[in-house]
Amino acid sequence: MDNKPLILVVEDDKPIRNFICVSLEAQGYKCIDAQNGKVAVSLVSSHNPNIIVIDLGLPDIDGLDVIAMVRPVTKAAIIVVSARGHEREKVEALDSGADDYLTKPFSVAELLARIRVALRHSNQSSQSESDSPATFLAGELKIDFEKRRIFLSNEEIHLTPIEFKLMSLMAKYSGRVLTHKYILNEVWGTFSGNDTQSLRVFMANIRRKIEKDPAQPRYILTEVGVGYRLADE
Repeated sequence: MDNKPLILVVEDDKPIRNFICVSLEAQGYKCIDAQNGKVAVSLVSSHNPNIIVIDLGLPDIDGLDVIAMVRPVTKAAIIVVSARGHEREKVEALDSGADDYLTKPFSVAELLARIRVALRHSNQSSQSESDSPATFLAGELKIDFEKRRIFLSNEEIHLTPIEFKLMSLMAKYSGRVLTHKYILNEVWGTFSGNDTQSLRVFMANIRRKIEKDPAQPRYILTEVGVGYRLADE
């Protein structure tokens, strides 16, 4: 049986679309493609892809609207690749249901890395709760979810309950960007512009505890104006 992940590439620029598909197929993935939003929505329904790689600047339906249309009906990870590099567009895409965002121009290696992360998380979420990993490992960082303890180079790091909750949330979605709004809603249940500054303070405190050089973090990465990403390797 063919178990290759199926990736839908939604891009109106034919040379770019073909290049992405050829690059992905060379890595063992199966690809289908769409040149506009209407075809993309139809293919999501008929083919149930594992991953959707989508440009926002489509000729018929804006990519953000396509994401909003397909998100309720698919569990596929959605990776945006777009020339729109402004923070507002990134936040809007991620809050609309996208799982990740790459700004053009991007390298194939980077796209492949994001796809691997998306597939890894998809496989984890399909497991039952009892099968979910008890620990998270990335470099010298280890999180023991059952005992609610965090270690760096086998040395225990003391975190407050809120700090541990933040780290647990980011570990659950490691390698993916979490917006300020998403983090605040998940951890505190509320979101306002003023809360973002409080979140920055918490992240700065965590960095001081787990980063060898907080000014050049290895684990908690900032997506300026958007949110945070926890390194997954």
